[in-house]
Amino acid sequence: MGKKMVIMMLPFAAVISLAIVPGVMAVRGVTDTEIRIGQWGPQTGPAALWGAVARGTGCYFDMINAEGGIHGRKIKYFLRDDAYQPPKTKAIAKELVEDKKVFAFASGVGTATGMAVKKYLHKNRVPWVGPASGSTYWAYPPTKYLFAVYPPYCDEAAILIEYAVKKMGKNRIAFFYQNDDYGKEGLYGAQLALEKYDMKLVAAVSVEPLDTDLSSHCMKLKAANPDCVLIWVLPKHGAIILGTAAKMDFKPQWMSSSTLSDTPIMYKISKGLFKDVMVTSFGELPDSQHPLMKKYRQAHDRFAPKDRWGIFFYAGFLFVEPMVEALKRCGRDLTADNFVRAMEALKDYQGIGPKMSYGPNRRQGSHSFFIATCGEGGSLMRISDWITSDIDLQEVIKRRQ
Repeated sequence: MGKKMVIMMLPFAAVISLAIVPGVMAVRGVTDTEIRIGQWGPQTGPAALWGAVARGTGCYFDMINAEGGIHGRKIKYFLRDDAYQPPKTKAIAKELVEDKKVFAFASGVGTATGMAVKKYLHKNRVPWVGPASGSTYWAYPPTKYLFAVYPPYCDEAAILIEYAVKKMGKNRIAFFYQNDDYGKEGLYGAQLALEKYDMKLVAAVSVEPLDTDLSSHCMKLKAANPDCVLIWVLPKHGAIILGTAAKMDFKPQWMSSSTLSDTPIMYKISKGLFKDVMVTSFGELPDSQHPLMKKYRQAHDRFAPKDRWGIFFYAGFLFVEPMVEALKRCGRDLTADNFVRAMEALKDYQGIGPKMSYGPNRRQGSHSFFIATCGEGGSLMRISDWITSDIDLQEVIKRRQ
């Protein structure tokens, strides 16, 4: 064989060697033995209670690995604390993509934090499944590598309004919300739902994430004399507003986004005031006898016994169930594009949440919730079937701009 022929064959030989040498990444984040997946989550800071989501995902991956992994590959999981601060989220995404070489991101708490890295992840062709936020920004407009699991905040607000007006006869409804995309998308959903009944909110009061004294906020709400108040805030603000309202003898029907649906912890931090608060939920209840829930509780007991079992924790399973299913469907041929095709092929897929469906131009898996209420001691009781919102999402998108 001539020298020229040997030189020409070297690149081909290099490609072959990449494919057969264990541990070498032909695809970022994928080797013969592992799949690298990252997540940010607030382990400290004002949203620390939501940090259980990321730890739940870690427990879920531990369970998958104990079962043998996915087609012979174990999941190597990287969790970083961003303290619910977008600049920290940016630094984490850059580190995990460029240094740790993750294949994909799982979940990730927060609308503002997720928006801080959305374009960066897309530019770098990093699949991202199940942001722990109901923002419409994840799926409208759709982008190739991002798949939303959490149903939109505007849908759950509309579902609560519908229930308050039609089932409970409420006609003076107020809204207390975090002054960012998280709170505002809930606000838009409530406004649109009320317009169907020729009604308007009697008050809309916003709060900043770092606020601690909510006396003036509560006074504004009380002055409007509502018979029902929807709250779209951090867990700590949910507890503070209930305590402040109790001191003012202000007793409307309180309703909350699913972001406060971990009722045992909300009951505890509100010193029992969360009793009778109604919440939306899109996952099985904590004591559900669903086969998967039994399996997940066993995984919790085995891999994370020091973590409290609750909705925030096992939401970390729910948000990434479709991701794991798509990874399985890829077989050994795991690339970003094959993963996208596997996600797009999911139709009526169901784990412990609602049925999920995706497609080439569909990146929102579901629009369904059910309603539950907090009982004595923080127990959670389901009071409705699955409800699917029918509000005009295009109108929400107009308002968010």
